[in-house]
Amino acid sequence: MADNARLQDHGATLDKVTAAVREAGDGRRALAAAVGVLKQQMPDYTWVGIYVLDGNDLVLGPFVGKPSPHVRIPVGQGICGAAAAERATIVVDDVNADPRYLACSVETQSEIVVPIVHEGRVLGEIDIDSDRPAAFTAADRTLLEAVAALLAPGLHAVRTADSSTD
Repeated sequence: MADNARLQDHGATLDKVTAAVREAGDGRRALAAAVGVLKQQMPDYTWVGIYVLDGNDLVLGPFVGKPSPHVRIPVGQGICGAAAAERATIVVDDVNADPRYLACSVETQSEIVVPIVHEGRVLGEIDIDSDRPAAFTAADRTLLEAVAALLAPGLHAVRTADSSTD
């Protein structure tokens, strides 16, 4: 029963993220809107942020939570860099047991990183920390992969517009 209720909560959260992204209009505001809704709706999500790929680095974009010392992460470094390099979601149940973990907060116990991919290219990623060990379930993964897919076209449009003004 608890799993069924959790799935319903995730479905309601996805609906709220979808509505917020549509209301935001452009890609930049959509990223911030998605981060805000995820943090507000999911109590185990202690830190919610989006990193945007810039060359070979992931650059911190909108986030909600304590400030992070990691505002720029090379692809391949840490859990975030590994997820970008592998183009795959990474769930870490115990960050202290994973040598890739780049410590941000002593309270963080688990992490999920979901790449934002458009037409096979990683554009960024959703990074979420929790102060609870093993906080992320298959339902969280499904929710966040759906949010990443929702954000991908807008992020692609932002990156295309940015590159045309350079």
